[in-house]
Amino acid sequence: MKDRDIHAVMRLLKAEMAQIGLPPVSAMAEEDVVDPFRILISTIISARTKDEVTGPASERLFALADSPETMQRLPEEEIEKAIFPAGFYRTKAKAIRRAARELVERFGSRVPDTIEELLTLPGVGRKTANLVVTLAHNRAGICVDTHVHRITNRWGYVKTKTPLETERALRAKLPRRHWIAINTILVMHGQNICKPLSPLCSRCPVFRYCDRVGVTRSR
Repeated sequence: MKDRDIHAVMRLLKAEMAQIGLPPVSAMAEEDVVDPFRILISTIISARTKDEVTGPASERLFALADSPETMQRLPEEEIEKAIFPAGFYRTKAKAIRRAARELVERFGSRVPDTIEELLTLPGVGRKTANLVVTLAHNRAGICVDTHVHRITNRWGYVKTKTPLETERALRAKLPRRHWIAINTILVMHGQNICKPLSPLCSRCPVFRYCDRVGVTRSR
């Protein structure tokens, strides 16, 4: 992919996403009132968990506790039951309760709006921190998950070996206006079209721009 093609690619993929719909966490950022705490907790739940599990699990948990104050008082066992069958639900339950407590004790119940502060919370890595910064606070950041890492390398837009390298490469070359949107767009594209194995190239709206790096089999 030529660098100048990124604008056309993002425009075409936004049109594709409008037909498919938003992931649960991204949908929260489109609500009339955006709640950073809900976005933080849902993002923690979403790690290694399918969207069809993340959405209902988040809603079950928020029905029990929807603020740092109430979440920190919720027993871990109740959190576990609410978010099951999310991946690593026991580990996530511990992280969610501890994160809620630290939000109350260290940040006055406010969800931080910087990556550096977010990274000090239990259960928060760079992916989660970037997603909260962009979706909850509408600040510049680039959330790189497996989809963003795989697809941008497959395009030939970057040439990196790890998600962290991809984040750095995208921060250096991706036009800033695409930073917030790229994760949401490529998650949906990766789940539905640009799959890890045998991508659906015949249905891809950006096929003509893609270098198809590493693709040996497609449909």
